[in-house]
Amino acid sequence: MFSSSLAVWSAIAAALLALQALLLAAVPRLLLFLSASDAHALTPLERFLAHHFAIFLAVLALALLLNIPSPPSPVPPSAETASTHPLLYPLAIGSTLSAFIAWNSDDVGTLASIFFFFSLTISLWGLWEIIFANSASFSKTTGADKHTSSFIFGNKAAASSVKKNMKTK
Repeated sequence: MFSSSLAVWSAIAAALLALQALLLAAVPRLLLFLSASDAHALTPLERFLAHHFAIFLAVLALALLLNIPSPPSPVPPSAETASTHPLLYPLAIGSTLSAFIAWNSDDVGTLASIFFFFSLTISLWGLWEIIFANSASFSKTTGADKHTSSFIFGNKAAASSVKKNMKTK
């Protein structure tokens, strides 16, 4: 059994991380106010890094919220579900947002391109894992991939074609 203190810790940690992310995203100038005695404007680099740090703090907060431990359900699940990594959904969404912001940032030079490339790689691979990598995409009766279709080109390996062939035999 899981203790309720772990669930409370997860919720409070998620709330604090979300608050930090909100402050960094909404008011990045607060960094200067809290850290320096003289007032000057944020550099583009500081603003860029504050926004990306805020995105990934928000992802971490969301991951904590989505993975709060709970006791197992007394009713067994009706269908077998493939397990995924707990950070898959939040990190794929957060890195998509980070890649978009990095693509549209031209004032930090090559750093934006590097952030864009790495974030896009994480994002596209994560989205591929979400869409295509689970075992539910294969038919239980035919074993064929459900993501293929026989429409237009008559793919003989499509699940619908394999099922029609099984019925006729």
